[in-house]
Amino acid sequence: MTAPIRVGAVLVPEKALEVKAVRASGPGGQNVNKVSSKVELRVNLALIEGLDEGAQDRLRQAVRNRLDASGTWLVTSSRTRDQLLNLEDARDKVIQEIEKALIVPKHRTPTRATRSSQRRRVEAKKRTGEIKKGRGKQDWS
Repeated sequence: MTAPIRVGAVLVPEKALEVKAVRASGPGGQNVNKVSSKVELRVNLALIEGLDEGAQDRLRQAVRNRLDASGTWLVTSSRTRDQLLNLEDARDKVIQEIEKALIVPKHRTPTRATRSSQRRRVEAKKRTGEIKKGRGKQDWS
């Protein structure tokens, strides 16, 4: 099959990966009709080891549009005309998504605008309104 994927302390075991080669679409002449160069890599998210609860949720959220009904993540690659290069590209995509999921987002503490910044904003809006009002029809009588 394919070798396991390791990202730091996270391990995607071989049993969680399923590789399938299919025919790619698009340009390529006769080659595209004969060779199965596109790679579909299926990753079972439940079998990934070493992800904490938060990282698992972030990963599931990031790939939610590429999940099937059983919770398997579908990663495809048809970047090149070479099947092995496409497999490496698909594995790189998995690594990148896992690395992004491992980053804990910073907590944002909501703040309020200062009174002077609110006043400046309203004054700027009034100036803009006056400029626009001056562009209207003029009564020269």
